[in-house]
Amino acid sequence: MNTEVFASRHNGITERDLPHMFHTIGVENMEQLIQETIPNDIRLKSPLDLPEGISEHEFLSHIQKLSEKNKAFKTYIGLGYHESLTPSVIKRNILENPGWYTAYTPYQAEIAQGRLEALLNFQTTVCDLTGMEIANASLLDESTAAAEAMTMLFDVRSRQQKKEGILKFFVSEEILPQTLSLLETRSHPLGIELVVGNHEEFDFSTDFYGALLQYPGKHGQVHDYASFVEKAKANDIKVAVAADILSLVLLTPPGEWGVDVVVGTTQRFGIPLGYGGPHAAFFATKEDYKRNIPGRIIGVTKDTDGNRALRMALQTREQHIKRDKATSNICTAQVLLAVMAGMYAVYHGPNGLRYIAQKVHNQTKALAQSLTKMGCIQVNTAFFDTIEVQVSDSAKLKSIAEDKEININVVNGKTVSISINEATSQTDLENLASCFAKLADAEFQNLEQGHYEAIPASLQRKTPFLEHEVFNSYHSETELMRYIKKLERKDLALNHSMISLGSCTMKLNAASEMLPLSWTNWGNIHPFAPLDQAEGYQIVLKELEKQLNVITGFAATSLQPNSGAQGEYAGLMTIRAYHKSRGEEHRNICIIPASAHGTNPASAVMAGMKVVVTKTDDQGNIDVADLEEKVLLHSENLAALMITYPSTHGVFESSIIKITKLIHDHGGQVYMDGANMNAQVGLTNPATIGADVCHLNLHKTFAIPHGGGGPGVGPICVAEQLKPFLPTNPVIETGGEKAITAISGAPWGSALACLISYGYIKMLGTQGLTDATKIAILNANYIKDRLRGKFDVLYTGERGRAAHEMIIDCRPFKAHGIEVTDIAKRLMDYGFHAPTVSFPVAGTIMIEPTESESLPELDRFCDAMLAIREEIDEANPADSDNVLKNAPHTLNMVTSDSWEFPYTRQKAAFPLEYVGENKFWPTVRRVDEAFGDRNLICTCAPIEAYAEA
Repeated sequence: MNTEVFASRHNGITERDLPHMFHTIGVENMEQLIQETIPNDIRLKSPLDLPEGISEHEFLSHIQKLSEKNKAFKTYIGLGYHESLTPSVIKRNILENPGWYTAYTPYQAEIAQGRLEALLNFQTTVCDLTGMEIANASLLDESTAAAEAMTMLFDVRSRQQKKEGILKFFVSEEILPQTLSLLETRSHPLGIELVVGNHEEFDFSTDFYGALLQYPGKHGQVHDYASFVEKAKANDIKVAVAADILSLVLLTPPGEWGVDVVVGTTQRFGIPLGYGGPHAAFFATKEDYKRNIPGRIIGVTKDTDGNRALRMALQTREQHIKRDKATSNICTAQVLLAVMAGMYAVYHGPNGLRYIAQKVHNQTKALAQSLTKMGCIQVNTAFFDTIEVQVSDSAKLKSIAEDKEININVVNGKTVSISINEATSQTDLENLASCFAKLADAEFQNLEQGHYEAIPASLQRKTPFLEHEVFNSYHSETELMRYIKKLERKDLALNHSMISLGSCTMKLNAASEMLPLSWTNWGNIHPFAPLDQAEGYQIVLKELEKQLNVITGFAATSLQPNSGAQGEYAGLMTIRAYHKSRGEEHRNICIIPASAHGTNPASAVMAGMKVVVTKTDDQGNIDVADLEEKVLLHSENLAALMITYPSTHGVFESSIIKITKLIHDHGGQVYMDGANMNAQVGLTNPATIGADVCHLNLHKTFAIPHGGGGPGVGPICVAEQLKPFLPTNPVIETGGEKAITAISGAPWGSALACLISYGYIKMLGTQGLTDATKIAILNANYIKDRLRGKFDVLYTGERGRAAHEMIIDCRPFKAHGIEVTDIAKRLMDYGFHAPTVSFPVAGTIMIEPTESESLPELDRFCDAMLAIREEIDEANPADSDNVLKNAPHTLNMVTSDSWEFPYTRQKAAFPLEYVGENKFWPTVRRVDEAFGDRNLICTCAPIEAYAEA
């Protein structure tokens, strides 16, 4: 074995495994399997035009050299991004810990109680600091959250406003530029009219349904918005506020003015800048809007024994299940980053946060005082951490500062703004002040603590926060380390066993891909830093774009979308812009198969399109006859077809070329959802099948970890005709010549996470990438054939093959009184996370083993499924007291003094021999979903509140 070949570490199957697997499947070799799986007319005729893979050692040396091309200046640009200090105990035990970063979205609550508690801490932190009643488990970035606020308030307009067609939304000119750009993107397709202006001159016309304010303003001014909110409420105008979370430690929370929504980012709670992300945004609102809030909410409920348990609450956690009735396509969160931010609040507690906020504020006051003595004019009458300063020549000041490796924000030729942050030392402050002294040719003024109030008494926070015990208990490293470990032990992640989730591709996230994320020269670059300070990033991002172009067969890539759903939306918006450029703005019909993921129709509606659903046939393929009928009917107005390939049913549809040609013949464009790209890489590609744009889930196919439900990256790759429309950014220009406005806040989205996919492709190389795809298909077919005769596979290709995943039909087991949920919960007792349950077909499970799993692990999973099949046969439909209905079994159950079940403790907890060698104990019994929805508690409420509920 060549120990330098990364593919041998990434792929779980070895050469010696192949004969047995081929025999089980019934093929002579790998090529026969691929021929029987993928239609010949879409096979690539030549290998990917990429270099061969490099070793892990070579990659780490390479990425280290590239990091040295980045210049990590002291940065005071602000604009929603601030250097922060990640406590080492959080970096080591969460960010660098596969127990946290390889976990999946907590759909199976019983084996995700640790992550759920960490997210509950996050929600509590947000509610306490904003003064709002309810918060979600994070969103993608501040700008996205602000756009979600605009659309949610649009959705909850009064009946009278809807009747009168009220469409205007006021945006304060104090808003961050990237947020305004994203609001423009989101508003146009929905017919919302943005009106940007001075909030002090707003006339509170009844033509408006909502307003958005920035607190503090983009250049630091802290406004008292209380009277604005009061007048807005009197005129039935709902108000959202984009707030800096650290400032809320010292400033009056917007919730105390009676606002409807507060959004922002928690990046400055210990999250690296990372050239723009990933960061966890927050979205807090009133209890009244709990059914409308986008994203996921973590709630408190109880388990079968009545014990406290946590879960994802309400169906609003994924609004896209409403499909074309959705007002948001958000189906994810930034869980790993939210966990870190919440743990930052736990570690520092209320007193620690006060210290940090006060230190930042005092340093800002001292700087303002010093600059004033030098003759500069400090504009802001009230500020927290950012001051706006008038100078003689801002360009010259910028040059002086950069010579000292300092970045400032140039507002205009005579004005700059400076944002102080947690990492600013006294020496840093003196270096910064000396730049102004040099410009003014003035004597340097000592920086003394400002002995004056820069926050008016009316705006000073008077209410306590973070009083719950969890924020007042773990302030030593020893205690926090143990708390984090306690939570980690409650969660099943990839470092314990295979997570075979169909459509989610839970593969190895190699340590060598992850290591650079902790390095300062990658983590500490501001997204709006001059390009010559981010040379290392620019090389990586441009190279990754080229790699993805080669893999997809397309002409250009935008890395800006920071989730799969954002990628869908971005792809459809480029199609929309393309049609508009050709004078065909009337093209607004988007055809979507009935089997599509719910984000597809939600994204189409958000992009201003009308959804037409096409049928699937008995084999789960697109019903071509029905599609032809719909295309002919809507030919004049056809905008796009959205497809997933291989299909959501895990099949390579042989009619795909005919389908895409049909759409093109009628003037439409083809959008391909890249959720199943893991079955294409190196064997076929979206361009070959006839698509025009696809989004890629880098957190699936390209090895970015799921992080417990985020981060994700969802770039789009486009054909030549769509290239001009790729999205831009208002601060750092990106995209095409006719670029659409921003899709996410940062120019390159979650740039830090892109290092992972860059490393994945770089180390695997052209042969490794192709082999990974083949092994993913091999593993899926191996599981299918090992389960043959015991579980029916719902759909297969024309020659009986699965792609990289398959759907197992569990509906026949209803005759035994067993539901698909029972199987999912019983798998926990065998040490496995359930595959995807009831998607895309109710009563089924979708299994995807990926290429990273070994043959012994595949066999353990199959053994577990076959043992469960025997348990199903033993079940008496008249008696629900069986091992499946009672699953999962906790340690408390099995060690209880009493045991009243009709099966043994060993059968409950150790059903197969391998389980005893590596037992994972669910910490709660089956959770009560309905109780949690009836009694929604989404913060760390005192136990009394839970008891009363």
